[in-house]
This record gives sequence, structure tokens and C-alpha cells, in this order.
Amino acid sequence: KSVIEIAPLAFMRGRTLDKAFVILDEAQNATTAQMRMFLTRMGRDAKFVITGDGSQVDLPRNQRSGLLDALRILKDVEGISTVRLTGMDIIRHRLVSSIVARFDVDDAKRADEAEARREAKKAARKAHLSSPPHKPEQTHE
Repeated sequence: KSVIEIAPLAFMRGRTLDKAFVILDEAQNATTAQMRMFLTRMGRDAKFVITGDGSQVDLPRNQRSGLLDALRILKDVEGISTVRLTGMDIIRHRLVSSIVARFDVDDAKRADEAEARREAKKAARKAHLSSPPHKPEQTHE
């Protein structure tokens, strides 16, 4: 029998999805625990499709995207394939490709600046740790 079901991730726990074609949409907003739980629901003859955009994560800053973690963790697992779309795949308004490209450039620039700050802090800590201890000056009365 053919059934279409729409269910939030919260309703997946405890289920096994046999003979199912399942789409998890906007997966960039799933936590790593939610992604793990979802992926382990796969039953016999099931196919899972997961969609998401790692540049549109709405999770709090202290939470990592389960989509991005899954891509990293599962990248070499046989039977798992990924398709990455680029600005060339955008079929919205013609300006959207240009907008996305500009934001991508800005994201890369900010990532480079953040890395430079981390390296500068690391160098400063190393220099501080390798310098001889400061001896207070003695005063003679």
C-alpha cells in the first residue's frame, strides 16, 4: 500500500522504516544526536535522502549541525553517496547566484580572518611561555 507520511524527527525514535523512501529536509538544523537517531531508523529495502544547506544553519552557536557532522563522519562509507550543489545549480531569480557567490566570498574571508586571529593568539601564548620569568626590581633604601 502506498502511504505518504509527514513526521517530525521527534516521532522517529523507536521506529524502523522498512520498504520506505524517506526524505529528511532542512537537515542542516538537525543536531548530531538527531541525525544519528534518524540514520539508524533505516530498515530493509529503505532509501534515505537527506537535504540541507550547511550555509543556512539555524542552530545555536554551541551546537553543531548533524548534517555537516554526518558528511564528515560518513564520507567513506560504502553505499552512501553525496551530491553537492553549487551556485551554478540555482534556479531561482538570476541574481540569487550572484548573491550566493558574494556571501561565499565573505564567508571565506571571515574564516581566513578568524584563522589568522587564532594563529596570532597561539603565537602570543607561545612567546609568553618561552620568555624568561619577570623578576621584580629590587629597591635599595
